[in-house]
Amino acid sequence: MGRFRIALAQMNLTVGDLAGNVAAMAGRLEEAWDAGADLVAFPELAIPGYPPEDLLLKPAFVDANLKALRELAAKTRGTAVVGFVDRQADLHNAAAVVHEGEVVGVYHKQRLPNYGVFDELRYFQPGQAATLYRIAGAWVGVSICEDIWFPGGPVAHLALAGADVVVNINASPYHRGKWRHRHQMLAARAADYGVSLAYVNHVGGQDEIVFDGDSCVFDAAGELLVEARPFEEELLLCDITLEQTFRARLHDARHGHVPERRTVERKNLSEQPSRRTRPPLPARPAWRHDDLAEVYRALVVGTRDYVRKNGFEHVVLGLSGGIDSSLVAVVAVDALGADAVTGASLPSRYTSEGSRADAAALARALGIELETLSIEESFQVALRTLEPAFRGRAPDIAEENLQARLRGMLLMALSNKFGWLVLATGNKSEMATGYATLYGDMAGGFAVLKDVPKTLVYELARWRNTQGRAPLIPESVLAKAPSAELRPGQRDVDSLPPYEQLDPILERYVEGDLSYQELVTAGFDPDIVKRVITMVDRSEYKRRQAPPGVKITPRAFGKDRRLPITSRYRDA
Repeated sequence: MGRFRIALAQMNLTVGDLAGNVAAMAGRLEEAWDAGADLVAFPELAIPGYPPEDLLLKPAFVDANLKALRELAAKTRGTAVVGFVDRQADLHNAAAVVHEGEVVGVYHKQRLPNYGVFDELRYFQPGQAATLYRIAGAWVGVSICEDIWFPGGPVAHLALAGADVVVNINASPYHRGKWRHRHQMLAARAADYGVSLAYVNHVGGQDEIVFDGDSCVFDAAGELLVEARPFEEELLLCDITLEQTFRARLHDARHGHVPERRTVERKNLSEQPSRRTRPPLPARPAWRHDDLAEVYRALVVGTRDYVRKNGFEHVVLGLSGGIDSSLVAVVAVDALGADAVTGASLPSRYTSEGSRADAAALARALGIELETLSIEESFQVALRTLEPAFRGRAPDIAEENLQARLRGMLLMALSNKFGWLVLATGNKSEMATGYATLYGDMAGGFAVLKDVPKTLVYELARWRNTQGRAPLIPESVLAKAPSAELRPGQRDVDSLPPYEQLDPILERYVEGDLSYQELVTAGFDPDIVKRVITMVDRSEYKRRQAPPGVKITPRAFGKDRRLPITSRYRDA
């Protein structure tokens, strides 16, 4: 029965760049053809980019996407599976099967996710039908993302109707460790249905989400055959042994079940295996996943794509000498290059000499420009201006936040003058508890660490320090107690529980939706739990005004977690 060569085009595409996406895909088509591929598969909604969101409410956008599909089809030699938006009576998240210059079939996604960052029921109607295509001697079925993530459904129908290979095109956003669940799921589906599964995913950043790729092929026994490098564009080639699938089908009494066969149409595109001379594929060792490395890579790719795809050439950030701004600066340089990053040291009367020295040392190590703009004079002017209104009241958080807002003002002035994008430096622990100043350190166009808890910030910084010839972030930054330095002797633990206690509670409350009682039962201190829950609930209005940032946890603030600002429900 021979081998079936499939090419998975793991690509970094851009929402709305129809011409650019088609041009990039056409290049991959030629590359796959030259490599002897029988079929090339592109990710979900590859032509319009994912997620197109309310662009789908513009009929002209949908029409332009259909025109782009026809243009790509005309460039196609051989056979391809292409994600696009179809318009019948309703809109559908669709996959076109293109063969020798023509669209010969269309599949409509049947399971539409409507949770987390997904909002597909807002735009699409589910499909009903499925088709098997005879391609180079193999029976190939097509499915889209969610169709495969749960047992049964269209993938089961295709497999039991006789599919040798099921192609699953995806737009599956990254979060830490997701590859484990993804591989377990794909291995289970392949083994359960006795079919080879080819999974292709986007790579790159789109607003706050980032795609890791992780395109891969599993054989009919549930064994991983090949896997693409995460966070990189790649044309992944794999030879699938059809004999293995055929043998699995012979030993499975479910195959050939008449009702299943009747629900699946068949189209014969190319009966015989390809006779083209095909270069042999080199052996690929299994990819060794490293969670910390992949989180860091997600931050780099998400930052680079947000900056570049939105037309910025340069970024600026406040470089305080603290751990958060230090990590953001390193990520920015890794993403954009030192010439595209400026640090701004914005000292006040409370800024320690150690912090100033740490900021300067980091700037030298990174090779970035460091502007020093003291806020002291502006702070004094502001205090004098406010003196009549503040008379008789002791200094408190108002004076502290005033310093943060002056820093935000100066950073935004640099942004306006030079066209730079401001990178905010707050982390998830601060965003969760409200320990961040609205219009101050929350000011900016992109928040690199928005979904990174403080304890993970330290882990990532230490990891990054091991990756070069010499550490970039000074050891003194890692060793000193975290402080906003807005009053004498200030430390974060004056206002927050220690991060080692805080972050596990936040993870369970924000990402896991555990209640006060469940957290206490799990062993957390009742008073700390109540305090943390109260801070989180009261800070929703701040988070609504925060800039977007890279999603790296299963539940990030923003689209993932949508709570009302005005609410009298209290869990504690």
